Amino acid sequence: MVNIFLDPGHGGTDTGAVGNGLREKDITLSIALEMRRLLQSEYEGVSVQLSRTKDETVSLNERTERANRWGADLYVSIHVNAGGGTGYEDYIYYELSENSRTARIRDVLHEEVIRATGFRDRGKKKANFHVLRETAMPAVLTENGFIDNEEDAKKLADTEFLRTIARGHVNGLERALGLRKKEGTPNNPPEQDPDEPSVQRLTRVIVDGKQVGAFAKPENALRQVEHYLGRAKRIVLEQVEK
Repeated sequence: MVNIFLDPGHGGTDTGAVGNGLREKDITLSIALEMRRLLQSEYEGVSVQLSRTKDETVSLNERTERANRWGADLYVSIHVNAGGGTGYEDYIYYELSENSRTARIRDVLHEEVIRATGFRDRGKKKANFHVLRETAMPAVLTENGFIDNEEDAKKLADTEFLRTIARGHVNGLERALGLRKKEGTPNNPPEQDPDEPSVQRLTRVIVDGKQVGAFAKPENALRQVEHYLGRAKRIVLEQVEK
């Protein structure tokens, strides 16, 4: 059994960053809840706990103490950035080497989130954040776009894009932790809104012969194409009905 502790940043009286009509605490919770759903529905031998499952105030001490008491194998703290930039970055504890297990997990997670979202890559960083320092297990903090950047905020306001962020995180966890898919579960199944009809048209993005995503919204497919331009030999867009 692999124990994964998900920490949606902020909550309750602590809104986190705000901008463009959005609040960080709402975005991080949406991503974490979708990550839990994916992990529990698609993988064998995975147990998931969250630091919060609703809009409530949870101290930093309580978050890390819960994870430590539970015996989590990995701690993932989910955040949204602010300060005038754009894109994705993540953090591990500043005293860890690049050869540490935490760094290796972070490297895979970083790659998969960038691949899924098409966010600008702001790099892999280190810091002395409480949740990285006080956890007894490997811990990674992710910063998913800038809430005060108009273009990033448009993405963060899109429920489907938040599901894409969650999928990128989960794909990274699958690779980094060697998670096993449940029998009959397809690889990276396209997300479907329950309010949408059962048959819908998806745009598949195929890079150098390998599918890297399938999107209901063409603009999300184009974002993925932009991410690979100049790096891939061949990019194919294919529409399918599901």
